[in-house]
Amino acid sequence: MTPREAAHYRVLRLIEEQPEISQRELARALGVSLGKTHYLMKALLDKGLVKANNFRRSDNKLAYAYLLTPSGIAAKVDLTRAFLRLKEDEYRAAHDEIERLRRELGADAPPNAPAGRASARQDN
Repeated sequence: MTPREAAHYRVLRLIEEQPEISQRELARALGVSLGKTHYLMKALLDKGLVKANNFRRSDNKLAYAYLLTPSGIAAKVDLTRAFLRLKEDEYRAAHDEIERLRRELGADAPPNAPAGRASARQDN
C-alpha cells in the first residue's frame, strides 16, 4: 500500500463516519496541512469516489456534506483489505522481532528479569 493509498483510505473512512466533517477537521484528524487535505479531497472527487453536497449551516456559511459514491464504497473496501494486510505484516514483523529479542535475552537473563540485573549478575 502506497502512502497515497493509505491517506485515501483514512479520508474515506473519516468521511464515511462523519459526512459533515470539514476539510479543516479532516486535516486535524489526519495530521496533515489543510492544503494537503484539499489535494486529497480533490483527487477523491475527481476519481468519483466522493460526492460533495452543499448545504447551509445555521450560521449562514456554506458547507459541504461528503458522501461516498458506490465506487467510493468499493474502493474503500479494497483499500481496507490492503491496509489490513499491511498492518498484519507489521504485526508479524513486530512479533518476530519480539521473539528474537526474548531468545537473545533468554541466554543471559531469567524470564521477566529487568535488563539491568542480568548484566549486574555477570559482573559478580
